[in-house]
Amino acid sequence: RTKALILNTPCNPTGSAYEKKHLEELAPVILENDLLIISDEIYEKFVYDGFKHVSVASLDPALRERTVTVHGVSKTFAMTGWRIGFSAGPSTIIQAMSKLQSQSTSNPTSIAQKAAVCALTNPCPETAKMLRQFDLRRSYILKQLNRLKGITCLPPLGSFYVFPKVSSYFGKTWKNRPIQTAQDLSQFLLETARVTVVPGDAFGAPEYVRISYATPMQRIRTGLKRIREALKELK
Repeated sequence: RTKALILNTPCNPTGSAYEKKHLEELAPVILENDLLIISDEIYEKFVYDGFKHVSVASLDPALRERTVTVHGVSKTFAMTGWRIGFSAGPSTIIQAMSKLQSQSTSNPTSIAQKAAVCALTNPCPETAKMLRQFDLRRSYILKQLNRLKGITCLPPLGSFYVFPKVSSYFGKTWKNRPIQTAQDLSQFLLETARVTVVPGDAFGAPEYVRISYATPMQRIRTGLKRIREALKELK
């Protein structure tokens, strides 16, 4: 009874991304089952190791006719507070979305809309600068996380998150408080290391936590040092 397939590539929280060949393999399944595609491509500009982002709508006219691409300016242009998202797709679907949205929320301010148009229609060298910094932070955080005993972390192909596996610490205790879940470990790190991570339970991956590297390198260094020292307290 599936009506739609949600594609989030590059992905939050893992940083995983679909290569063109993967999308091409999905295409016949989508068409045979008459599915709508909701393609979230908000991290498309933040990819690493030579990865090339491909939009599923670009592969085939038949796919384009059933794809709603959702995007925004918060990541690519660091305009989070402007609250501008947008979508593109078949006119009938977009018109229906507009009717629903207009009855649910008010519109973004005209200033934010004008700023978004400017960002989208002009060259933005700052995005490339951000990507270079993200890549440096990504390399550093991966190296340091994989040095921690009991933690493994695969390199993300996109976004600005890492998703380390932390389940080897489940079953340990801190001040007679058991660490049984990623939520427990996240609370422990918040209280003892003053570092915030997001438990993977929220993403259906209870053995993991999400860490963002969309923050200055010095904060990353400090945070990882605090995490390393805090984990030593678990028995």
